[in-house]
Amino acid sequence: MLRFITSGESHGPGLVATVEGLPAGLAVSTEGIADELARRRLGYGRGARMALERDELEILGGIRFGTTLGGPVTVLVRNTEWPKWQAQMSPEPGEASKREVKPRPGHADLAGMLKYDTHDARDILERASARETAARTVVGYLAKQVLALIGVDVFSHVVRIGSATVENSAVLPTPSDLPKIDASPVRVFSSDTEAAMVAEIEAATEAKDTLGGAAEVLAYGLPPGLGSHVHWDRKLDGLLAGAIMSIQAIKAVEIGDGISQSRSRGSDAHDAITTDGEGFGRRTNRAGGLEGGITTGEVLRVTAMMKPIATIMRPLDTVNVDTKETDKAFRERSDVCAVPAAGVVAEQMVAYVLANEVLRKYGGDTVGDVTAAHASYLTRLSEF
Repeated sequence: MLRFITSGESHGPGLVATVEGLPAGLAVSTEGIADELARRRLGYGRGARMALERDELEILGGIRFGTTLGGPVTVLVRNTEWPKWQAQMSPEPGEASKREVKPRPGHADLAGMLKYDTHDARDILERASARETAARTVVGYLAKQVLALIGVDVFSHVVRIGSATVENSAVLPTPSDLPKIDASPVRVFSSDTEAAMVAEIEAATEAKDTLGGAAEVLAYGLPPGLGSHVHWDRKLDGLLAGAIMSIQAIKAVEIGDGISQSRSRGSDAHDAITTDGEGFGRRTNRAGGLEGGITTGEVLRVTAMMKPIATIMRPLDTVNVDTKETDKAFRERSDVCAVPAAGVVAEQMVAYVLANEVLRKYGGDTVGDVTAAHASYLTRLSEF
């Protein structure tokens, strides 16, 4: 089973991801990690920092000659802007420490300051920042390498930015459509909606405001039977929801057509079972590939819903924690809309959860153990 931890701050020297539980013999490359990190920076409406950041990678352990050894894998993502930030944030000689005392509504600033007894929001925001997702992207890349062993593809596409929504949501992109999605300035599959989404972002930019939206994550090639109905904490839909909700600024998660199902009658909400005489299928996929916390073999569909970014160029009212007087929240370089990038991060968390379930089900110390167990399981399914 997999376990990961990240370390580091937004404007610190770098971020570190350590992943434990990967089988030996898994192919890993710095180029592959770098490509995935580059996808995280995609999207119209991103701030200037995305153009400045260059993710310099160093594999610190767990990999030799391009393959995993079976021990923990540790990767460092250096912050090339670190020297500049260090200079900006360090107090001048004789100057009191530079503190942020006007917390931003919508961020972890004030809640974290109260929790950790600090009058400097930067003590909180540096770790709470979505820059931490660069480390999670490393984790997601490794998880996707595990899923590739059994032919599973995980990717995302944007389905809403502000009020601009993809209308024909029944037409799902496939893994072969990912280059087209990533080439879109808003990472949308439906070219009919692209201009409306860009217009929403431009209007928010002009108004010095921010926008949220939603991105759907799809997983193709999953076998039925991952997850469990036996224990509450092993239900796959719960694990996926928790993982996605852990992403900064994500405020809601939908599995399949969960929202519309809540307004439907049972006769319209569920997926009739079919067979071709050799296997089982579904006439529809409203459940999003999950029933009872277990994969059904259909395409997994999970939607992450992101609130507008809380750092606004027209700052909201706040209170100065030193003077207790009403003030305006401090500002920091930020994005107008990060929904396209949030979709990429949601991919990583879905991939991590799914890879963990694959290893829980198949076990094995090596790549060969995993693929052999998977082949044996598919044989059993074919004889059901």
